[in-house]
Amino acid sequence: MNVLLMLLPAVGWGLLGPVVARIGGKPANQIFGTAVGTLLVAAVMTPFYHPHLSVPTFLAAVLAGSFWVIGQVGQFISFKNIGVSTTMPTSTGFQLIGTSLVGVVIFGEWSTIMEKLLGAGGILILIVGIMLTSVTDKPLVAQRTPQKKLPTILMLLTTTLGYVVYMAIPRGLNHSGLAIFFPEAIGILLAVLVYVFVTGQQRIIKEPVSWLNIAGGLVFSLGAISYIGSVQANGVNSAFVVSQLAVVISTLLGMIWMHETKTPRELAFTIFGLLLIVSGAVITTVF
Repeated sequence: MNVLLMLLPAVGWGLLGPVVARIGGKPANQIFGTAVGTLLVAAVMTPFYHPHLSVPTFLAAVLAGSFWVIGQVGQFISFKNIGVSTTMPTSTGFQLIGTSLVGVVIFGEWSTIMEKLLGAGGILILIVGIMLTSVTDKPLVAQRTPQKKLPTILMLLTTTLGYVVYMAIPRGLNHSGLAIFFPEAIGILLAVLVYVFVTGQQRIIKEPVSWLNIAGGLVFSLGAISYIGSVQANGVNSAFVVSQLAVVISTLLGMIWMHETKTPRELAFTIFGLLLIVSGAVITTVF
């Protein structure tokens, strides 16, 4: 049972990108469906554990959920521009670097010199891993619209701040992840509605593909809820490290399921880069 709990977060989060990319639609369709699916799961789960939250804690969780939307919209836009198999390693690496730096600066982690050296080494490994997974062969320049690649990666770097804030806020709350899941889901849907209306895309609410993307919210919720259970059963370090296999699952599914082709050289760099990203996650978290 504990092993299953460790693997489920990787499966749930690893499926999110390929599932919404396979269903299709614009990023607005995908984020709307994902938000609705997440809120549905949270609403069904809440009566079973009766969370008791103060108003400040509830509002902080809502705020965390709204910041998640910034990161996720960035990912969905990136899927369209450079594909799932390039987006996920890059985005994951940025998230790991950001959360590590927040842990050091705000939460006082890596207090000893050895921890700082290992942490800095882990971040360096993450950066190299990101660079390797982004390698593109020059002969394919005309086929891959590379003019979108650098701007998209810079956009991912910026929107990753949303993920970092989303992961940082709960660390300052004295409640379990499951207790704040429902207000986070409310924040997610509210932020999505703001995004949809501000960008003038209200029509997507009536489009069938938006509602099909509820499947994205279901697999995201599977990952989030099982991760909470895995932390309780296996400890934070083990749960986090195994959950990072999500980037391997999403990248491979992007190539196999979404038919995102890579040359043998690109594939070799991508696999090596994935190994470095997972290794960097282990170093920055466990040691």
